[in-house]
Amino acid sequence: SLVFFMQAGFAMLCAGCVQHKNVQNSMLKNLLDACGAALGFYSVGYAFAYGGMDYSDPNKTFIGTENFFLMGVDDFMFWLFQFAFAASAATIVAGTLAERCQMTAYLCYSVAVTGFVYPVVVHSVWSPQGFLCGQAVSPLFGVGVVDFAGSSVVHLTGGCIALIATYILGPRRGRFYDHRGEPLETPVEFPGHSAALQMLGAFILWFGWYGFNTGSTLSITGPGQHQVVSLVAVNTTLAAASACVASLLASYYVIERKTGEGTFSLSSAMNGCLGGLVSITGGCAVVEPWAAVVIGFIAGLLYLFTSKLLIRLRIDDAVDAIPVHLSNGMWGTVAVGLFASSNRLQLAFGKVADTGVFMGGTGKLLGCQIIGVFFVLGWISFIMIPFFCFLHYMGWLRSESIDEVEGLDSKYHGLRNKDEHRHDEEEDNTPSHYGEGNRRLRRSILRHEERMRQEDSAIPATLVSSDDRFTCDSGGNSTSMLSTDKQYT
Repeated sequence: SLVFFMQAGFAMLCAGCVQHKNVQNSMLKNLLDACGAALGFYSVGYAFAYGGMDYSDPNKTFIGTENFFLMGVDDFMFWLFQFAFAASAATIVAGTLAERCQMTAYLCYSVAVTGFVYPVVVHSVWSPQGFLCGQAVSPLFGVGVVDFAGSSVVHLTGGCIALIATYILGPRRGRFYDHRGEPLETPVEFPGHSAALQMLGAFILWFGWYGFNTGSTLSITGPGQHQVVSLVAVNTTLAAASACVASLLASYYVIERKTGEGTFSLSSAMNGCLGGLVSITGGCAVVEPWAAVVIGFIAGLLYLFTSKLLIRLRIDDAVDAIPVHLSNGMWGTVAVGLFASSNRLQLAFGKVADTGVFMGGTGKLLGCQIIGVFFVLGWISFIMIPFFCFLHYMGWLRSESIDEVEGLDSKYHGLRNKDEHRHDEEEDNTPSHYGEGNRRLRRSILRHEERMRQEDSAIPATLVSSDDRFTCDSGGNSTSMLSTDKQYT
């Protein structure tokens, strides 16, 4: 239940990061993630991930071949727990594609990821028949991959999909390019409409992470399991705190060097904290508390570096999910190969094949962790690049530019920004029965601008932000065009 409650955290975080005109669309996509994950993981996803698993069978398989539609499954609690993980992996992409992705494409993505793409990764790393599983009869290099709660399986998978999807989808209109497609000298910031929702979402996610990581022990009654659970909770806390402080201070230093006066960035602190949680997920049961602090500290810096890098590369991530999950998913997986201790491995898994390099290991564990990272990146790229390219080719991926400027809430849900409605009726002093005429006029102007952009016309045009206002006289004729926010030329 705690892991599934993280869906509320993702929803609040996404809702706070987007503009007001896209809030309901963003929240519905988070809901569709949970629904699509439930249906996809019920029908075929669980079978592909864990179907027919047998810890005594040394044979390796690419995917499971039993338990479709939960036939023959007795442990429904295990299915529910794993479904929550699948939903988390899918939801990572929701915020990245916010404010410009079509609803149909997103639902197709949710089902495809939880029904096939994600289960293959799960089977390879967590099923005893997977070629990377450390608990298999004959693991890779005699060691296998150690990913206790999903730094690679969940977060690296979701982060990699997010990077591919947003690269193919393209940035939000006006973020890096003007209306003619020319690069802007300085990228335009699209601040979220509610810092309070972002903070609420971050705290819900942190709280849910205790279920995410400690729940991965699957039992608390076995010998020494209470010690494992306690260590997992402590390491989760320390990594998050360390990453938050590191990201906040590093951000302050960078801003001070650039502007001469430092400021404390709330978004850097929140996302740095989440990056620390991602980084400790894979090794939370096998590293010492001091190592969790180090892992979290590096995660906070890595988040900040990757976030700045994406902007330089003109890759638009509305909620910084790629720096949080992709970068720190890789780091968390590799960190196990550096810091895993023998006594913690023995307590968590009942055996010690190798330890982290910094703890006296031979390097076999580190090698397996690196192979695991490359496998996830390769598998996701092999499947999802053609998938999103096909959606883009068919015109099913991105919303129309007009709808993007007006807001997806208006397009898909028939809703208008309340502030815009008040402006139309009060500031313009236009009778309410002319509201529909105003909207039609604005859509006509936006369509004209889009045609001019596509034809590369030489006629000057101006693209204004989502808060632009058009005033009309009583006859419905355009009299002026005002901007209350930003203006891009």
